[in-house]
Amino acid sequence: MEKTVLNYRVIIEPDKRTGTDELCFTAYCPKLGIADDGDTVAEALSSIKEGIKCFIEALIKEGVEVPPPDNIEEGVVTSTKISLPSDVKIASL
Repeated sequence: MEKTVLNYRVIIEPDKRTGTDELCFTAYCPKLGIADDGDTVAEALSSIKEGIKCFIEALIKEGVEVPPPDNIEEGVVTSTKISLPSDVKIASL
């Protein structure tokens, strides 16, 4: 059986669980509007992959058109830390 591979963008960010403030990672798929979390980046990615699969399977079962994939190449989004003088004014979060 031939398979179709869909490539959706997933964003993973450090987060805190509601109610417990435990540190975790939240994974979000903007195209599909779904999110999940995990204790590690790998767990969050595994959870969102399963969520995406279940979401798309439900759409297919209901006869709803599957949103087009993002069709992006593999990539990395990261952050970086910089040092500034301590007297620099930084807006509050």
